[in-house]
Amino acid sequence: MNFVSLEENIFNFSIHSPNKIALIDKKKAVSYKELYQSIWSTKLFLESEYGLQKGDAVIVAANKNLNFVFAYFAIHLIGAKVIPLDEQIQEERLAYIIKKTKPKLIIGLDNNYNVKSFDFDVIRDLELVDFPNKIEFPKDFQEADILFTTGTTGNPKGVILTHGNLAASAHNINTFIGNTANDVELLALPISHSFGLGRIKCVLSTGGTIVLLGSIVNMKRMFRTFEEQAITGFGMVPASWQYIQKMSGDRLKDFADNLNYIELGSAYMSPEEKQVLIKLFPNTRICMHYGLTEASRSTFMEFHSDINYLNSIGKASPNVEICIKDDLGNIMKPGDEGEICVKGKHVTIGYLANENEDAFFDEYFRTGDIGSIDTDGFIHLKGRLKEIINVGGKKLSPIEVESKIHEFDAELEAACVGVKDPDGILGEVVKAFIVKNNSINNFEAINDFLKSKLDSYKVPVDYEWVIEIPKTKSGKIQRQKLL
Repeated sequence: MNFVSLEENIFNFSIHSPNKIALIDKKKAVSYKELYQSIWSTKLFLESEYGLQKGDAVIVAANKNLNFVFAYFAIHLIGAKVIPLDEQIQEERLAYIIKKTKPKLIIGLDNNYNVKSFDFDVIRDLELVDFPNKIEFPKDFQEADILFTTGTTGNPKGVILTHGNLAASAHNINTFIGNTANDVELLALPISHSFGLGRIKCVLSTGGTIVLLGSIVNMKRMFRTFEEQAITGFGMVPASWQYIQKMSGDRLKDFADNLNYIELGSAYMSPEEKQVLIKLFPNTRICMHYGLTEASRSTFMEFHSDINYLNSIGKASPNVEICIKDDLGNIMKPGDEGEICVKGKHVTIGYLANENEDAFFDEYFRTGDIGSIDTDGFIHLKGRLKEIINVGGKKLSPIEVESKIHEFDAELEAACVGVKDPDGILGEVVKAFIVKNNSINNFEAINDFLKSKLDSYKVPVDYEWVIEIPKTKSGKIQRQKLL
């Protein structure tokens, strides 16, 4: 694949399709020509007013509006690095990231760390200037973004992504989903992590239109936008789909004939939930990915064509290689369980402060996830290496137990962890934390069901009601907070 940066792709559309609508925020529409004028004007402002140069780092609040998009690509054109952060970031986390990255500038966030900063309104009020015919675009090896992991354990790591990584990832995703310039995608995902931010890159790099929506909380506004903008694509995490169903039932299916694709990811979804979507959207390409911040969308599956493999996470994405390796880095046979390892141009070059120890087996990135590949090439995820529960030498994934609890009652939300065996015999045993609702008052029926479905060592020996399961914003369970 010949390297073309995202910035050059968007520039080409601004030349060849200048009047095509690129972005819509509320009722304001921005054409591709206006988009690049805004990017270029922001670039000149950052250079002249703040002396931003190649190699500098800039923290940007991932505020889902037009000004964020202008700033994001402008910083890239300068050759500086973007550190997108949740606009509601905790003070302690922000302090940690500032110390790690030493940013020259902060956009959209208040700070007390002696770092120059300004609000997005400054970008909004800039006078637009025309961009030149020839622009120096980023090279594939140049660092583009530093994304901090949401963190299910310990301090977040700063993942370094080059322009080559970003371009390769967008190309792989678009190849699988089939994005075109005719797409009009509604973006309701947060853009402080790779899923939501990636959707902006994917749509703009194909010349499509992205419609920015604050969130799915206002369902009336969301459905009105679906209708008014003739939305053809939509991305969501499983928790978003559950919320949509809870608040509006199956109303989303009213737009099934217009939806060419739906992309799902970031958290587990049961085969039963996938079957529901298959029935609601018979002609929509329903794509679900697996990946990490370090290796975005490394696998894909399409629910209709892969209907016999809904318990898997699909196959390796286009231009991606995946294998299963043992503790020594040896490739394992089909069906054998080991660590899922990924190779491709989309994979990170490493972490800040060279925290790369044990991150790679040769050219393969170690995901830290346990799984297997069957003879048809479908990958089966068993769980996180650090979350595997060891019961008297027998290992199990908490996901297996959680899926059976969900099978008992689809309304129940649960998380399982390994805890010290109170009898001091097995080392660890399984404990289940379950969000209490009105459908069940005791654990006896759940326990009896699990005994009929699981090996005895996998059945929880202890249960506890909780108000909620702690999760990251992208929907990953934070099990350490339950211990």
